[in-house]
Amino acid sequence: MGATEPFRGEPGAAGVVASGPGGLLDVLNVAAVLLDSAGRIDLWSPQAEILFGYTADEAVGQYAGRLLIDEEHLDTVLALFAQVMRDGRSWAGVFPIRHKDGSTRLVEFRNMRLLDDQREYWALGLAADQATLRRVERNLSLSDQLVSQSPIGLGMLDTELRYISVNPAEERMNGVPAAEHVGRHVGEVLPFLDESFEAAMREVLATGIPILDQYTVGRTAADPDNDHAWSISFYRLEAPNGKVLGVATSSVDVTDRHRAVEEQRRTALTLQRSLLPHPPAQRPGLDVAYRYRPAQATIEIGGDWFDVIPLAGDKTALVVGDVMGSGVAAAAAMGQLRTATRTLAELDLAPDQVLHHLDHITDGLDTLATCVYAVFDPGIGQCCVSLAGHLPPVLLSSGGARDLLTLPTGAPLGGCGIDFDATTVDFAPGDQLVLYTDGLVERRDLPIDSCLDALLAALDDPARPLDATCDLLLHTLRDGGDHDDVALLIARACQGSAGGTGA
Repeated sequence: MGATEPFRGEPGAAGVVASGPGGLLDVLNVAAVLLDSAGRIDLWSPQAEILFGYTADEAVGQYAGRLLIDEEHLDTVLALFAQVMRDGRSWAGVFPIRHKDGSTRLVEFRNMRLLDDQREYWALGLAADQATLRRVERNLSLSDQLVSQSPIGLGMLDTELRYISVNPAEERMNGVPAAEHVGRHVGEVLPFLDESFEAAMREVLATGIPILDQYTVGRTAADPDNDHAWSISFYRLEAPNGKVLGVATSSVDVTDRHRAVEEQRRTALTLQRSLLPHPPAQRPGLDVAYRYRPAQATIEIGGDWFDVIPLAGDKTALVVGDVMGSGVAAAAAMGQLRTATRTLAELDLAPDQVLHHLDHITDGLDTLATCVYAVFDPGIGQCCVSLAGHLPPVLLSSGGARDLLTLPTGAPLGGCGIDFDATTVDFAPGDQLVLYTDGLVERRDLPIDSCLDALLAALDDPARPLDATCDLLLHTLRDGGDHDDVALLIARACQGSAGGTGA
């Protein structure tokens, strides 16, 4: 059996595996010295050479007292040795020893009597440097106090993710006694945890890279009738020699903050929804459907908006915009811009002129926004479109061709003071114009061109009902981790058809 080969015992027997250097015993550098009944050194460990300075050749056969103890302490030490050999009772304490270099050091000793098969007595001395031992004791005491008194929930799990220990704060958070944690898998103690948390812990075990502030909401036995929120971090536990021991967790209860933020979010979302248009009235020659979806992976709402505005001569303005930023301020700025857009639309200005005036208004709001403004004229079957730093609309023809409109992008609204351009495109019955904010198509892991290609690919059926197309785009292009709001507006030219719906 090799030195690092696990012991092959009976079924269920504990495995014996060699450990590398750097463990606690190596930190303490515990020396072992075996003396015969007369006090002569018979065995001398390598750690004894480090601690006392003498090699085994120099020490074995010498009287330990004469070699290691100053004359002034010798009688005391010999009396203690005689007592151990006579009574067989172990003795532990500290006394000064003489190092080979002539210095004196305080060493922590534990001495005990041994009996061999010849009925002869021996004395085993285990020794460690007192300063090193006290430092380790202080560190352990400090760690114990920090863990036990910490208001942060702390837990230690082995490499199979079974609890080794938890501190009182973690015990209170989980509502499970500490003793009932030990030996149980994390999923048994905390069944509410998402599978991603176990995956995160295994990733930390594999890589050693901590994962910080992972947010979760759920219920525990401590309060099974109400949701709580926690911020949880994971760290890999390693021995001084690098051996992986398991994973540590730290949990902070952020329920009060979570509830306050959720209330703020509900308030902001209510404000934003109140500022968005109600289902638009039927417009001549136009069928319209729309959707608004708040971000799923953030606690704040954004400033996306859309609008359908009746104009003179049976014309209709179609608007989609996005105020940069999030929260109540962004929602309020969105409301102001939507109101200003409606006011300017009533003047029957060209789209580029509307954006010119909105640019000055946005500058006064101390924010930036993107916008697409289109005017549909059913009398001539055309749309006039202008962009302010916004992604281009998609034109889906009745025959199935779909293209991103090639338009001058312009600059975002907000004080740039540049001119905007307007482009006129044919918009025949059956054609569709798809306007959207960047939250529909932007992904952190994909280039924008790939996302826009996915948008075009999803628009594969010009005969599909507009509401179904809206739902398809949201389902295909968005996922639960989206960090941005989405405003989506689709208009189809028709011959007096009824208006679509929104959600």
